[in-house]
Amino acid sequence: MKKKLLSMLLVGAMAVSVLAGCGGNAGGTDKGSTDGGKDTKEASSESSGGDNAVTLKTVSMFGGTDPNKEAYEAINAEYIKEYSNVTIEDNSQTSDEEWKAAVNADFSVGNEPDVIQFFTDATADSIVATDKLVTVEEICAEYPDYAKDTLGDALDAAKNTDGVSRAVPTTGYWEGLFCNKDLFDQYNLELPTDWASLEKAITTFKENGVIPIACSLNNVPHYWVEFLMLYSAGVEEYTSVPETAPEGWVKGLEMFKTLRDMGAFPEDTDTVDDAYVGQLFRDKKAAMQLEGSWYSGNIEDTDNTVVVSFPGVPDQKAEAGTMVGGISSGFYITKKAWDDPDKREAAVNFVMAHTCQAGVQKYWEATGAVSRAAVEVTPVEGATPLVDSIAVCTDAKNTVVAPTDARIGDAYKTLISEIVKVSTGAVSAEDAINEALSIRQQLQ
Repeated sequence: MKKKLLSMLLVGAMAVSVLAGCGGNAGGTDKGSTDGGKDTKEASSESSGGDNAVTLKTVSMFGGTDPNKEAYEAINAEYIKEYSNVTIEDNSQTSDEEWKAAVNADFSVGNEPDVIQFFTDATADSIVATDKLVTVEEICAEYPDYAKDTLGDALDAAKNTDGVSRAVPTTGYWEGLFCNKDLFDQYNLELPTDWASLEKAITTFKENGVIPIACSLNNVPHYWVEFLMLYSAGVEEYTSVPETAPEGWVKGLEMFKTLRDMGAFPEDTDTVDDAYVGQLFRDKKAAMQLEGSWYSGNIEDTDNTVVVSFPGVPDQKAEAGTMVGGISSGFYITKKAWDDPDKREAAVNFVMAHTCQAGVQKYWEATGAVSRAAVEVTPVEGATPLVDSIAVCTDAKNTVVAPTDARIGDAYKTLISEIVKVSTGAVSAEDAINEALSIRQQLQ
């Protein structure tokens, strides 16, 4: 009921113009001398607020069942109302490996969009290498209000791997263990806080016909890859970029076989997809699911669902509470739009609509007001047990590190593709890691 009420409130809020809270047209900013400022305003009025028809091609990761989708589409609708001469051709999809490959292909053949919301970590290295993205510094030189609401540390966190700011972020993320607390209560189990309590929970749920962990090893084993390696290796080794498989990484991935042999995963974990196992968790057929902050928006039972820090592994080296997270995506403007007199300001205004305080507030609320916002946000009232639990496990004192794919880029896909075989013992964890690291070296 609380989630339904929150959704109704959010939909109502999205009917209010975001652009009014974002300072309006980017061209209305005085950029220097009185004469120069006047000329700029008049010119920009013609470019994005005048009669010239503009078609803006946009791409985002807010597709499928992403809880940000509604906010993204609402902001786009308000943008079109404000700038009636602009038509948006949007192609938003779920950010799976196939979609990432398609984005890379588009950039390589000159079919890149005008604006794209995409990753900022090593995943973006290939499109950054095309030199088709405009830097934030260059945009701000002409439009000083661009990214003005974005917090400095958030903008820094969204820099590409070469240290250059090109994307303006909206929200960041964290990853944690979602638990159906009512199932734990039903079987008199404590929420897992260490390996021993996690092991007990897995055994108890398995004995009672409840799937302990909702996870698709063939589709999205990513979160378990990260935490198993992080806790087995410790922060220093986990965040390194080695040439050969480190001992901690190997021990971490070997835990997949341990968990599989315990019956922790669904019996069809090798064939089902992430959406399927997510539904198992929400239907109370599975007790736990390791997921990211974006998943919070999909939770309906916010009274009986909580998030806890990753419980740990045997002989772990990471401190309790250490988390995977950060800010790894944002809105880019491509040179295709920047170099087009009709599209330049339309693209700037589009990004500002999504990244200003009012826009980010909507994204933050769309994910349950639990993500890391890139601007100062206004707290929401009536926090649920889910939100309260997230506040505890995302405490600022906890160490937060970026995931492995932020450091090894496309080679990460090779590692992910071997997880099913690692879990069955068909491929050794060491061989899987070495293969991925070898590919990374070849791509350098």
